[in-house]
Amino acid sequence: MTTPTTETTPRVVHGPKRPGTPALEARNLTKHFPVHQFRGRQVVHAVEDISLALPEGTVTAVVGESGSGKSTLARLLTQLITPTSGELLLDGKPVGTSARERRAYTSQVHLVLQDPFSSLNGVHSVRYHLERPLKLHRKPGRGELDALAKSLLERVALSPAENYIDKFPHELSGGQRQRVAIARGLAVQPRVLLADEPVSMLDVSIRLGVLNLLDDLRERERLAILYVTHDIASARYLADTVVVMYAGQVVESGPATQITDSPAHPYTQLLLSAAPDPSRTEPVELRGRGAPPSLVDPPSGCRFHPRCPFAMAVCKETAPPALPAGGDQVAACWLLSPDHAPTTAADATPSATDE
Repeated sequence: MTTPTTETTPRVVHGPKRPGTPALEARNLTKHFPVHQFRGRQVVHAVEDISLALPEGTVTAVVGESGSGKSTLARLLTQLITPTSGELLLDGKPVGTSARERRAYTSQVHLVLQDPFSSLNGVHSVRYHLERPLKLHRKPGRGELDALAKSLLERVALSPAENYIDKFPHELSGGQRQRVAIARGLAVQPRVLLADEPVSMLDVSIRLGVLNLLDDLRERERLAILYVTHDIASARYLADTVVVMYAGQVVESGPATQITDSPAHPYTQLLLSAAPDPSRTEPVELRGRGAPPSLVDPPSGCRFHPRCPFAMAVCKETAPPALPAGGDQVAACWLLSPDHAPTTAADATPSATDE
């Protein structure tokens, strides 16, 4: 792992506030991807200086548009990609980089992929998918191996296990495949489960079942769960804390109900106004929608300011720090600063050019 980033401002750690050492912590995590088709040293600023703590027995949801850096953050946490800077701590201890240390880490931190149709090899049975990680990480005897594989299916509510253990992925529904993928992750006895859009490719009718399974695992297994999603409504349903990302940065975080009931950042307000709401009778009007910025050449100051209907001069010049918005909620927005907040209602009203 790379050397920790030198801190010039107080580091804000996003995630549920719990006493004790978190199961997994990221400090000042940054990832820049080089752009090879351009001359010079241009990079994609995919993730910028994120500190995140995942205590056991909690669910943290990371929400945002496509391209906001959510999945990149999850892959950094699983060490599938190497950060440009920053460090990871497992149970308070820095994560090493040797082959043995990386293998021990992968048995503690597991990623559940978005697509259950491709995350399971179609030529192998459910038994194979569950027994392989058991053999690699736990090395049980032959008699114990069968019992452990079936117990994994029982733990993800695929019961009786005998009805599923020898089936192939094409013989299962999408929800059943995702449950098998989660069971495969549990085979290594992880402390942390990172679920990257685990229900986005499932039918609406079975999404709730998978979300309830994750909630049950949080309670029963005391797992620290990171739930990556673009659906802020499901984040409110499942998560203790919501972390909102935009253009590679965290723009707001706090308790899930507080974020969805009283969003402080204009981008979070935009996400919530776009979420389906059966009680809404008026059409949704999103002022300043525009398009997300290029991460090769991101805007100066606040990265959301080209789309923000409340942008001020300071927003274009200086990136805002994470400012308190009440309770454990923080937002990176100059509207929360008494030195820069609009002094009149007219100042806080979108101009015609912003709409």
